[in-house]
Amino acid sequence: MKRAARVAARGPRALPHQVRVIGGSLKGSTLPVLDRPGLRPTPQRVRETLFNWLGQDLTGWSCLDAFAGTGALGFEAASRGATSVVLLEREPELVAALRAAQTRLKAHAVTVERAEAVSWMRSGADDQFQLVLLDPPFDDPSLLGLALEAAAHLVAANGFIYLEAARRHEHCPDGFTLRRHGRAGAVWFHLLRRNSNG
Repeated sequence: MKRAARVAARGPRALPHQVRVIGGSLKGSTLPVLDRPGLRPTPQRVRETLFNWLGQDLTGWSCLDAFAGTGALGFEAASRGATSVVLLEREPELVAALRAAQTRLKAHAVTVERAEAVSWMRSGADDQFQLVLLDPPFDDPSLLGLALEAAAHLVAANGFIYLEAARRHEHCPDGFTLRRHGRAGAVWFHLLRRNSNG
């Protein structure tokens, strides 16, 4: 218990002030990390692994970063050639930071929307994205299942859902297969693919 308390107390102080885009046309660009409860940027090592799994080149892809936070995943996708990247974020301060980064980096493929992610995804058009990035807050365990269910219909045939969670996630929506998974510290990360006839 004492050790857990120490880790929890150390967590916020361990947050970086910024994260860097690690590949593509925006490589080396920085994104601010605001001091916000629950904000947990995807670690660099995890981003490297994800985009290795995806093959690095996302030219022509449409992508959704549904719980954008710092925007690290979404800007990484844009940097690697995605034609369209929608960033969803509900916190006004984070939305402002994302829009400022989009302008500063001249990331024309990126669109930032202030929205509640699950509601937005439920009402979205079918089959519109090749990649949906899901990194919901860990403090609400029910959110992960809701987000995954809401995202499934948005993914085109042979498209992907990337999912971060506090524990290994075994359940796939109908028509999806878990292709890869890994762990980095307290974060489990997963890549699901929609079947061609899904």
